[in-house]
Amino acid sequence: MSDPKVWLITGTSSGFGRRLVSIVLERGDRVVATARSLQNIQDFPQSPNLHLLELDVTSGTTVIKERVDEAAKVWGRIDVLVNNAGIGLLGLLEECGVDMMMRQFRPNVFGVLDVTNATLPYMRERKSGTVVIIGSRSAWRPEITGLGVYAASKAAVQVMGETLAVELAPFNIRVLIVEPGAFRTENIYSNKFDTWTNPIPDYDEMRAETRVRYDSIPGKQPGDPMKAMKFVVDVVRGEGVAAGREWPSYLVLGEDAERDVRNKCMMMLKHLDEWQDVIRDVNV
Repeated sequence: MSDPKVWLITGTSSGFGRRLVSIVLERGDRVVATARSLQNIQDFPQSPNLHLLELDVTSGTTVIKERVDEAAKVWGRIDVLVNNAGIGLLGLLEECGVDMMMRQFRPNVFGVLDVTNATLPYMRERKSGTVVIIGSRSAWRPEITGLGVYAASKAAVQVMGETLAVELAPFNIRVLIVEPGAFRTENIYSNKFDTWTNPIPDYDEMRAETRVRYDSIPGKQPGDPMKAMKFVVDVVRGEGVAAGREWPSYLVLGEDAERDVRNKCMMMLKHLDEWQDVIRDVNV
C-alpha cells in the first residue's frame, strides 16, 4: 500500500476548501489546512492526519515562504498543493478602477503564485507533485455585468496554470485547473455593490439590476460542492471517476460551466471562420 499523500490546501475555513479537507481525510491522506486565522478552522474534528496552519495568501512572498516551509516540515513533504483561497469582488469596471482590480488580484493571482512558488522546490526535489488551481467558469463567461475584476483574476490563473503545466512537466509535476460553475458554497462574493467610493450616475440602473441578480443567487446554485471536491480528489489520486483515464489539464464541473466553456469555444471558432480571409492576409 502506498504512503498517504500530503496535501497543502489554502482557504479551508469555508466553501470548497473546507469540504476538500474532510474528503481528503476520509480517503486516508494527510492535510495541512490553512486559513487567514486559525480561529476560523479550529472546529475541524481532531485527527492525527490533520495539521492546522495560519496562512494569509496576501501576506507577501517572504511570509508565505516561511509558512509553506513550516507546512513541509510537518510530514517532510508536500505531494499536493490546492490553491483554493480567494475572494470574489463585484463591480462595474469603470467604477472599480485599478484599486479594486489590485484588491482582487492580490489573493486570486499573486497569492496563488506566491504559494505555488514556495511549494515547488519541495516537489522538484522529489520529482513528483500535483498543483491544483481552483478557477471559475467566470473566466469563460466574463460578459456578465459586475464580474469583470473577478473574471479577470480567474482568467489570469487559468493561463498561469497552463504555463506551469508545461514548465513543470520535466519534473513530473502535474497541474490541474478546476473550473467550477455555480455551487452552493458560502461567502462566494466579498462585497455586494454597496461599498463604492466612485459611483457613476450613468451606471445606476445597471448597478441596481446587477445587485438584484447577485442577491438572488445564494441557495439556488445547482452544484453540490461535496460531489465536486470528491471528483477533484478522484482525479488527483487516479481513482473513482478518474480510474483508467488520462490526466486532464482542465476539470470542468457543472452543466453551467460546461455550457459556458463550449459557448466560448464555439464563439471563437465562429469568429475565426468569419474573419479567416483577414486573419490570413497579413503576412509579408
